[in-house]
Amino acid sequence: MINIGDYTYHLPEERIASHPLPERDQSKLLVYQNGRIIHSGFSQLSGFIPFGSALFFNNTKVIPARLIFQKDTGASIELFLLDPIWPSPVVSVAMGTTQKSQWHCSIGNLRRWNENRKLHLTANDLTLSARLADRKNGVVEFNWDAPVTFSEVVEKLGATPLPPYIKRKTEVIDRTRYQTVYAKNDGAVAAPTAGLHFTERVMESLSKKNIGFNYLTLHVSAGTFQPVKVENASDHVMHREQIVVTRANLENLLKDETKVAVGTTSLRTVESIYWYGVKLMADPNASFEIRQDDPYRLKAEDRSAALQAVLKKLLCENSDQLIGETAIYILPGYVFRMADALITNFHQPRSTLMLLVAAFAGDDWKRIYDEALKHNYRFLSYGDSSLLFGK
Repeated sequence: MINIGDYTYHLPEERIASHPLPERDQSKLLVYQNGRIIHSGFSQLSGFIPFGSALFFNNTKVIPARLIFQKDTGASIELFLLDPIWPSPVVSVAMGTTQKSQWHCSIGNLRRWNENRKLHLTANDLTLSARLADRKNGVVEFNWDAPVTFSEVVEKLGATPLPPYIKRKTEVIDRTRYQTVYAKNDGAVAAPTAGLHFTERVMESLSKKNIGFNYLTLHVSAGTFQPVKVENASDHVMHREQIVVTRANLENLLKDETKVAVGTTSLRTVESIYWYGVKLMADPNASFEIRQDDPYRLKAEDRSAALQAVLKKLLCENSDQLIGETAIYILPGYVFRMADALITNFHQPRSTLMLLVAAFAGDDWKRIYDEALKHNYRFLSYGDSSLLFGK
């Protein structure tokens, strides 16, 4: 039993950052290594990363996933895009379609929407129509009147989906600041917030230490904000997210160098790659689908052998990338196979992210968070950062 009450702390409302700082890299940085805590600034990150390390970034791009339709009666229906169904569940394909598209959505004011009534949203010489295809499962079909991709549609008509704990309306600044500078692949409905602090200056200072940059993709879902509501955290149902990894990712993970995951999403991705390799060693035809209990029911294998099994899978498929799904659930007691260090923000109490940090830092997570509160760190998505080295 893992009592979720053991992974909570008091977070005063005023410590939740509601806006980004004027400069990304001017956030504070707490460094934890070998039981020692150092307070610094994110602009000094390169001074704490060993020479020749490898950083693994999540290059997902936040889409303006909130679509607000007005009915003739004046009532508003808000659709929040969750994951695509048609023409493909693969996010990159769904975002690139120029035909109709179907998505699972969270629907605000659903009771006001009749199945037989289409909703329309018009702006920027573009009209988007929405039809309720499946009320029970929240499936919405979209059509639009221009030869543009669905990605372009939501870019023109959608609003940035800020986290529920930011109690304000979306502002113009959020379009750029709730996005990493290296964001590339459309599909996230929440930002991989550890990356929000990076700037060209920080990247340049890291490059001067021969630190490598690796980009993989996990499309962050709204489930990342889902609190753990059960007392036994092991009983929580983990959300599923789509991941994309490349041959280059695998080859660099095989190298003997310090590996730093930029964010919990990057960490979950590299750990999922390892477990997929374990599954392939037992069954060469295993699908790239990591369940939340896989790390606790599968027999661990040599890291190099597991990664080689994934590389072999790529060779057999004559492909340079793998697309899969992960619901990996990292709880205290988990043995990390891939990452030596983690860059991450400060997370909500009683959350799966808090459990992951506690797994990585051990019982010292309490001291780390106490120090951050005592030194006036800003918390959550737009808050300050930490660099944690594993034990």
